[in-house]
Amino acid sequence: MNFAKPSLNALLSPASVALVGVSPQEESVGNNMLLELHQSGYEGTVYLVNPKYKEVANVRCYASVSDLPEAPDLTVLAVANSRLESLVDESIARGTKALVLFGSAHLEGDAIASTKLIDRIREMASAAGVAVCGANCMGFYNHDLGLRVFPQYLPRTLAPGHVAYISQSGSALTALLWNNRKLRFNLAVSSGQEIVTTAADYLDYALEMPSTRVVALFMESIRDPDAFSAALEKARLRQIPVVALKVGRTDTSAALALSHTGAIAGNDAVYQALFAKYGVCVVETLDELAATIAIFSLPQRVASGAVAAILDSGGERELLVDVAEKMNVSFAKISEETGRVLGELLDPGLDPINPLDAWGTGKDFEKIFSKCLEALVADPASSLGVLVADLTSGFAVHEAFGRVCGTLAQTSKKPIVLINNHVGTDTQDLAMRLVDQGVCVLDGTKPALTAIKHAINYRDFIGRPVDVLPANVSDDVTMKWRNRLSNGGILDESEGLALLSDYGVTTQRSLVVDSLNDALSAASEMGYPVVLKTAAPGVLHKSDVDGVALNLKNSEALGEAYANISGRLGSRVLVGSMVPGGIEFAVGVLNDKDFGPYVMVAAGGVFIELLKDRSLRLAPFGVSTAREMIDSLVCRPLLDGFRGSVPCNIDHFALTLSRISRLAADLCEFVEEMDVNPLKVTPGYCIAVDALVTASGALRQREAIQHAAST
Repeated sequence: MNFAKPSLNALLSPASVALVGVSPQEESVGNNMLLELHQSGYEGTVYLVNPKYKEVANVRCYASVSDLPEAPDLTVLAVANSRLESLVDESIARGTKALVLFGSAHLEGDAIASTKLIDRIREMASAAGVAVCGANCMGFYNHDLGLRVFPQYLPRTLAPGHVAYISQSGSALTALLWNNRKLRFNLAVSSGQEIVTTAADYLDYALEMPSTRVVALFMESIRDPDAFSAALEKARLRQIPVVALKVGRTDTSAALALSHTGAIAGNDAVYQALFAKYGVCVVETLDELAATIAIFSLPQRVASGAVAAILDSGGERELLVDVAEKMNVSFAKISEETGRVLGELLDPGLDPINPLDAWGTGKDFEKIFSKCLEALVADPASSLGVLVADLTSGFAVHEAFGRVCGTLAQTSKKPIVLINNHVGTDTQDLAMRLVDQGVCVLDGTKPALTAIKHAINYRDFIGRPVDVLPANVSDDVTMKWRNRLSNGGILDESEGLALLSDYGVTTQRSLVVDSLNDALSAASEMGYPVVLKTAAPGVLHKSDVDGVALNLKNSEALGEAYANISGRLGSRVLVGSMVPGGIEFAVGVLNDKDFGPYVMVAAGGVFIELLKDRSLRLAPFGVSTAREMIDSLVCRPLLDGFRGSVPCNIDHFALTLSRISRLAADLCEFVEEMDVNPLKVTPGYCIAVDALVTASGALRQREAIQHAAST
């Protein structure tokens, strides 16, 4: 049964809170949550509930939720799983609008009317329109409101800020919330099992908070795909960056995949496509997550251009350049005028270049660093300013570097970043003071450069041109292929190429025949050389069974090849024109049950499995997105005329990808997988040479057959 989504205001911004299970016992959850709430400075009404006590911490304690003088907006249940169901029922009956469930909501051997406790609670809360944080969560901090609903007590004041952090892992939440005080949060939510309220709901709420500049996500799964996509679209429109650390990304392919695409895309493919569509910055570690949200939390966004950097070490400048080059982070090409200004400031022997080693004799170093960094940042080619030094709090030189960055950050319209190459550098006191002055302090060369790269990429994503979708094909064409695919099964190469051709994709000339004479006639009409392939039903990957003969230059060669293939695999073959030269790619289509169809492009031929060099996008998309996909491939330089060869027609390649994405969108209900391999890109055109299309249900049919055979 579908229920309307409850509002999160009562959950995250309640006017009144009831703490059920509150306790005076030290280190208990009931005591910790009370200490946390008091420490947060929450100004709303607080009710304590526990039948064991008349009062706790000199505050009246009610025997039950039913005894409360009013229905609280939020009820927090810090009780054993065995008591959850009755207390949820009682709280809903009393009129609460939101719940926080610290417990796991699991009972050993639990079954009433074939449902588990967690499902019964979900049903009760959903039917009543009650928002639920959890179960099995650690609650939340709303620093805008001054409210901490948490089962663990941290005796520390945390400064409010502009980062909203939504984590499906409680430990990943506290890893940043408690341990990285350079990060300043407005909202931090441990969403737990999300039995009612999901990460999508929290994301949408965070985007409505005026204080939010960036949203961080630590994710295991997406429980409400439509709402999540809608929230990401809101973030894109409002230009609020979203940074995601998605775990469970192992490349375990579906065992029943019939196409190379299904085998190579992997379990993480749809998330890659989804995040790319909405400009989500994807990170791999908590260090990268922390660094990236730190730079996005600044009020300034990176400008056009590249990085301007100043250092006090020639050796560490080389380190920075080496790592940046490997990560494809570019440094600004400063103007002659900026170079002249630097030259006038620097000690003799130092080159006025970017990145700049500005440490000479040490005389007047603070003035030199200040003026040089100011000049570098002011250069039109600079997107942001970076000072690299392994800071030690209280050390005079580094305190001076701090003043240089802090002063410039107050007036600069570009971000000012201070990078410590070593994570263990003693920066905490100085770093905290710098953050207060608007400086982004990042620890570790790679995490810092990763953050900068994400900031630049997001700038480019926001500024990219509107992606014009490919034109629709006629309704007759769409209906023709929907009817064919609705019959199920697998389209052989001939049918697959015909489908592509109807969607405007240039395809290899081919004909399926059932005899040598017909094969000779087809070859004569096409002109030699030709290719001969088995068209035996059920043979999905022809090269795996030696079912392909290439570059047959005359009738004698064709006759020998036909005798070989037909003798082993049957008389039915495909005769096709040879497509000379070109670079081979593979293009695949998959249909995800939650997010719909997406398209993958990868290095073709055998390299699709060897290199796994791929790019993915949700369908449909236009030529601009297709170009982005192509440009992101490691094998991309091959298209530019590698080692003296003629450059390939990338425009036609991009147009072909966009047309395949239109096909994927139109037929998504009927196509489970599609594999175009190879797709050849030549100097003149882009042409599909082979295609395999699996209609919806074919994979399940195969699974059923295999299951029956095994039993």
